[in-house]
Amino acid sequence: HSEGKHALELSLKGPSTMHWVPEIIEENPQEDIPYYPYMNGQYVFKNAVQRFSEVIMEGLQENGLEVSDIDMLIPHQANLRISQFIQQKFKLNDDQVFNNIQKYGNTTNGTIPLCLWEWESKLNKGDNIILAAFGGGFTWGSIYLKWAYDSNK
Repeated sequence: HSEGKHALELSLKGPSTMHWVPEIIEENPQEDIPYYPYMNGQYVFKNAVQRFSEVIMEGLQENGLEVSDIDMLIPHQANLRISQFIQQKFKLNDDQVFNNIQKYGNTTNGTIPLCLWEWESKLNKGDNIILAAFGGGFTWGSIYLKWAYDSNK
């Protein structure tokens, strides 16, 4: 999913192949450097928790599942507060939601694969896993997968 009209609320305006760092620095005051990521924090938070909820429910419904069927939720590790909000909203316990942002920070598009790698030993064959993300340019989505093997063996 995406909602382009909000793209600039969470974005990186430069550099690009059309406009590289030296030109950006020359054209902008130091305190307004557009090659730093920009985030309208409160606005992004409100939208992120809404969109996370929507895509999680969408994935569950498409697969004939209920929230109670979730064994593991692996959210994009952009903000611990967002993950905690979703955990509380869906009444999931700490063992059902994997977070490692405290350890690595926001590793952008690597957050979900890194969580899977780090927590793989806790996954069991048949586990219902939801991967969910909300990110730059106001894009979001989720994936439902059933874990195919016993990782702890």
